[in-house]
Amino acid sequence: MQNWRRGAATASNNIDETRHMSQSGIPSAAHIELPPPAVSFRQAFLFWLKLGFISFGGPAGQISIMHQELVENRRWISERRFLHALNYCMVLPGPEAQQLATYIGWLMHRSWGGIVAGVLFVLPSLLILIALSWLYIAFGNLPLVAGLFYGIKPAVTAIVLQAAHRIGSRALKNNALWAIAAASFVAIFALQLPFPVIIAAAALTGYIGGRIAPDRFKTGGAHGKADQSFGAALIDDHTPTPTHAQFRWSTLSWIAIAGALLWSLPMGLLTVFYGWHGALTQMGWFFTKAALLTFGGAYAVLPYVYQGAVEHYGWLTPTQMIDGLALGETTPGPLIMVVAFVGFVGGYVKAVFGPDSLFLAGAAAAALVTWFTFLPSFLFILAGGPLIEATHHDLKFTAPLTAITAAVVGVILNLAVFFGYHVLWPQGFGGAFDWLSALIALAAAVALFRFKRNVIHVIAACAVSGLVLKMWVL
Repeated sequence: MQNWRRGAATASNNIDETRHMSQSGIPSAAHIELPPPAVSFRQAFLFWLKLGFISFGGPAGQISIMHQELVENRRWISERRFLHALNYCMVLPGPEAQQLATYIGWLMHRSWGGIVAGVLFVLPSLLILIALSWLYIAFGNLPLVAGLFYGIKPAVTAIVLQAAHRIGSRALKNNALWAIAAASFVAIFALQLPFPVIIAAAALTGYIGGRIAPDRFKTGGAHGKADQSFGAALIDDHTPTPTHAQFRWSTLSWIAIAGALLWSLPMGLLTVFYGWHGALTQMGWFFTKAALLTFGGAYAVLPYVYQGAVEHYGWLTPTQMIDGLALGETTPGPLIMVVAFVGFVGGYVKAVFGPDSLFLAGAAAAALVTWFTFLPSFLFILAGGPLIEATHHDLKFTAPLTAITAAVVGVILNLAVFFGYHVLWPQGFGGAFDWLSALIALAAAVALFRFKRNVIHVIAACAVSGLVLKMWVL
């Protein structure tokens, strides 16, 4: 009993000493704990598989989930290394959340780790969207389905607006970054400048700003969360770059050759069997350009996809495009998986395999466009990752990336305005204002911003509201 009391007293003294050290500014035990044990490939595989099924909420929600799981809970990677990788993914063309998963998987378990992380981030969404796209195209004209989508469309507008707010709250940490975001919105909304021009201007601003006022262009901003610590991480701020993540010309050459073959072989077969002007061949070519020529992630690429798929090729209608975005918001995986919906509808409507194989045509087109959309993302990470790993302590590289992240916020806000216009004035500004859709959008915004409701719950409630309005009011 005396030993127990002596041990309890010692423990009490230790706790008091720890509290005193923490209050006096000396690091407490919570801040000097050891990093977590090494993560096996199997453990990582199971996590990436789980992430593929729970990654709802578009890129903002998915990045938030990865941050919570990998930085805060599991401590597989530190805050600064996470944000540095994120800034690189934000500047790349393509889906930044999927690229971030690929980057971290690659950093932990070499090339196969990155490939597995990236594929599992996409695969569940592809399978689910093929099924939902078939239900939509086969039964979308039913009053029940039409009513549900009437309520979902305004919710999508509020969700995109929330995405701009969530990314902005993390990225815009001072007036300089706010000014960059505002300038990018004006540039794309009022001046209609191409997005690559906006990205280049933001990068130049960040480079110059990083030399003139470096504190304003640190990763995450002047007072960003990059200064937080959740304990020692497996890949910490000062963890040496692993051997496989160091730059080598031989590795870069092999990746370039593999990427060229993985693109040219399927494109060549499509051209041989269907001709250059065939629907599947043009889908492969168009989504290759979408993957390479558009920047800023899913929300920035959607206007380009809309312009090509709806206005140029006529694979689907404007209403179907918004409905596809709604389906993308209700399924796990990157929001850019809306391209699978575009491909399915295009292949189905064009009957590329004949009138007796409509579902097969849609499914094949969905898989095809997914391949050409995501192939560059893997190549960018596997080829560019070693260069980025060598710069995570170098402000002249991080400052442009931080400025680009701020610019992307303005582009996402522009997308919210774009969708709001099509939802609230379905016949254009010359037509009537849809005040019922406006009320649904307002209610969705209040639920998301004020009450912090889950995106899926908001979409479900708005869908039911739209069905009720369609059946008993309109």
